[in-house]
Amino acid sequence: MFLSVFDIYKIGIGPSSSHTMGPMSAAARFLDEIAHGDWPRPHGAEVARLEVSLHGSLAFTGIGHASDRAVILGLAGEKPDTVDPDRMEAIVDEVMKKRQVEPQGHPAYRFNPETDLVLDRKTPLPGHANGMRFSAFDRDRRLLLTRIYFSIGGGFVVTDTELEAMKAKVRPPVQKDVPFPFRTAGEMLKMAAKSGLSVAAMKRANEEAHMSREELDAGLDRIWGSMLGSIERGISRDGTLPGGLKVRRRARVIHDKLKDEWKQNRHNPLLANDWLAVYAMAVNEENASGGKIVTAPTNGAAGVVPAVLRYYTHFHEDADENGIRDFLLASAAVGGIIKHNASISGAEVGCQGEVGSASAMAAAGLAQVMGGTPEQVENAAEIALEHHLGMTCDPVAGLVQVPCIERNALGAVKAVTGASLA
Repeated sequence: MFLSVFDIYKIGIGPSSSHTMGPMSAAARFLDEIAHGDWPRPHGAEVARLEVSLHGSLAFTGIGHASDRAVILGLAGEKPDTVDPDRMEAIVDEVMKKRQVEPQGHPAYRFNPETDLVLDRKTPLPGHANGMRFSAFDRDRRLLLTRIYFSIGGGFVVTDTELEAMKAKVRPPVQKDVPFPFRTAGEMLKMAAKSGLSVAAMKRANEEAHMSREELDAGLDRIWGSMLGSIERGISRDGTLPGGLKVRRRARVIHDKLKDEWKQNRHNPLLANDWLAVYAMAVNEENASGGKIVTAPTNGAAGVVPAVLRYYTHFHEDADENGIRDFLLASAAVGGIIKHNASISGAEVGCQGEVGSASAMAAAGLAQVMGGTPEQVENAAEIALEHHLGMTCDPVAGLVQVPCIERNALGAVKAVTGASLA
């Protein structure tokens, strides 16, 4: 089993990987299918109009999670990792005004979000809670192409046929294209014992089977740079988060107080916990505002790993760029195991699959850079994850704000505790 570190950590936008990034990516896939897919094309028929319906959880929480906006942006040709957050509203406004999308490399398609984007709360699509149907019509409204996609967590999107194939493969064959194709934590530990390598080293070897060391390190540095950027933006902004709950941004105020204590050498017995909390809250306030963040492994849990990594660089004197890379590699190894064997989708398994998974990943990464053995790295992940079991995903008003922002802070604290205990 091989999931790249860049499958687990994706640069994107908030507030939800399943409900925002997923629909945007699905729209991009549909545009690619229109242009390059192998589907029956009636002679002389050309796509002129698009329609989209969101189902299940996407329909019920679509407005709060900006799923509708994500579909519009995706059909306009934008992608989660490259869209400019400062231009998103202008792009959406232009589509609403023109009632058409103009993706690069395509002709203009008629698409009126008020009538062609439907939140269907009555008709769930079998297979997964996050279902979407994209359809393309000619000028005479004859259906030319329709595709069903599911957003299965962490920004991953699959078609209905791909989802069925995934479910049919109860135990897929071991991949032969990587040196350490572990599918479970047990297999990972056996391979570590046999090879004498750390979890991070095995994950690095797997990644370097597909790319050069320079490409891998540059990609890891880019991920950390984006995480750090979301922290810095979060601790520099005030105001109220969108959505109607009138939740105030608090990270900046708390950060300024902590910085003042630090300068004056005031004794604070909760210093490390406070810094962990403010880092995590900063990221998730950015996420809640629709800003640019890194799925880790989801948007709803995006603050845990960056907070623990920033804690590592803040409080560990031996922290360096190689340690940051090893942290990300070891944490991604654990995230891949969880995603492969269970789920990271809050709509599917609750927040134990989001913040619980993120806390396990962060605990594994921290244990790795603290010098932990593979057994201790695995144990750290286990401790963090098992104390999130049973956690539900039911945010107030469907917004990724309450209890999500504070929940990330607690997840970060649990991760550090898990690593220390292991």
